[in-house]
Amino acid sequence: MRIAIVSDIHGNLVGLDACLADLQSQGGADLIVAAGDLCMDGPKPKKVLQRLAEVGARCIRGNTDRYIAATDDVALAELSESDRQQISWQRRDVGEKWIAWLRDLPFSLRFGEEDAQLLVVHANPATDDEQLWPDAEDALLERLIGDERAQTIAFGHLHLPYVRAWRGRLLVNVASAGLPKDGDPRAGYAILTARSAGWEIRHRRVAFDVKKVATQLADCGIPDSTNLINVLRRHRYRKLKTLIP
Repeated sequence: MRIAIVSDIHGNLVGLDACLADLQSQGGADLIVAAGDLCMDGPKPKKVLQRLAEVGARCIRGNTDRYIAATDDVALAELSESDRQQISWQRRDVGEKWIAWLRDLPFSLRFGEEDAQLLVVHANPATDDEQLWPDAEDALLERLIGDERAQTIAFGHLHLPYVRAWRGRLLVNVASAGLPKDGDPRAGYAILTARSAGWEIRHRRVAFDVKKVATQLADCGIPDSTNLINVLRRHRYRKLKTLIP
């Protein structure tokens, strides 16, 4: 079985389409999985959801999808006013049908036999909003992964590709198909192939037209577009400034 995992598309249809085209050039996959954060921060949230439906992707819910689908303001209480304004814009763009669709998405998906199972989540097996950095300490991994028995755990949320072996498990961050933040402006996704010894991991990086997406952000009416464009163009976390020139 061969599974392509895209995550953290963030409303970037240009980045998603670039990944899908690259996947075809690599021979395709038996299944495409979208690991959450499908809409927020990008100019084409509804079109992203439509494209995922067109290609038959199986999707899980990320934290920003949960915000968009929230049924009351209590769930958004800790967010900034700017984020709440953007969520309102995202809701208007995708419409009630897709909001309900986001609300019904599962937290996780599992594939393969129990002795070599692949678990796909958004951020980690316990929550949808705590990042797993590649150097995460054992105490954090024990709390968030605990007794999870899946041999391979694939996730996004942190827009940073890596593979880490930890206590008999393989932790795979598939990075971001729409908003890279590791210093590389290219979109990222991963192809996982079931082998007799476990899951084989291949990260892919794909160039996309950043200028076009920035123009879409400027023209679509999304709140705080200037900041969103700056984040897109910076393509790295601020905390990585001293590590990535």
